[in-house]
Amino acid sequence: MKRNEIARLIDHTMLKAEATPVEIERLCAEGLQYRFASVCVNPAYVPLAAARLAGSEVEVCTTIGFPLGATTTTAKVCEAEQALRDGATELDMVLFIGALKAGERERVGEDIAAVARACRDGGGLLKVIIEAALLSDEEKVLACEIAQDSGADFVKTSTGFAASGAKVEDIRLMRQTVEPRIGVKAAGGIHSYAEAMAMIEAGANRIGASAGVQIWEQAPA
Repeated sequence: MKRNEIARLIDHTMLKAEATPVEIERLCAEGLQYRFASVCVNPAYVPLAAARLAGSEVEVCTTIGFPLGATTTTAKVCEAEQALRDGATELDMVLFIGALKAGERERVGEDIAAVARACRDGGGLLKVIIEAALLSDEEKVLACEIAQDSGADFVKTSTGFAASGAKVEDIRLMRQTVEPRIGVKAAGGIHSYAEAMAMIEAGANRIGASAGVQIWEQAPA
């Protein structure tokens, strides 16, 4: 896959707590330069990213219920609505991991569905982070099924804050579980073109990475 092709699959990401406005400005400049699919920032930086990316094809992505997924549904919906008003076009939401592990399928589904409605109303796209590192294979399948049934556009492996991130076997399992209309995003610990390509070949159609420029540079011209 050539540079221009893989760039359109990358969410160029900076979600570290200590990120400064100057770093976000640079992230957006790189997003424009390399024509990444999106720039992904924490909610407080959405207005800045939206201003810098206005009029371009680079989307503004942000996080909801991040990184633990354990905020209330009301809080997640408010966060989503605010992010959309501020200019976000893609929302990466962490599902309620504890409720999933407790077998509370309805509660997890209602949580996702509420954010999905807000996302649709605001013209956005919803990715649901299942945090695969914390789940058994059975729980990963269940999480993907619930996300799909509740209005998600994508399922995503990881926040990047758990013990491990994206794994090829998880991407394969997620791709096998969801319908073709649902995207699969690999994120967490992807630092090279080879790692990104392994995820894509396993079924990912979006890559979340802070190493977007490095991946682009390693790709064939």
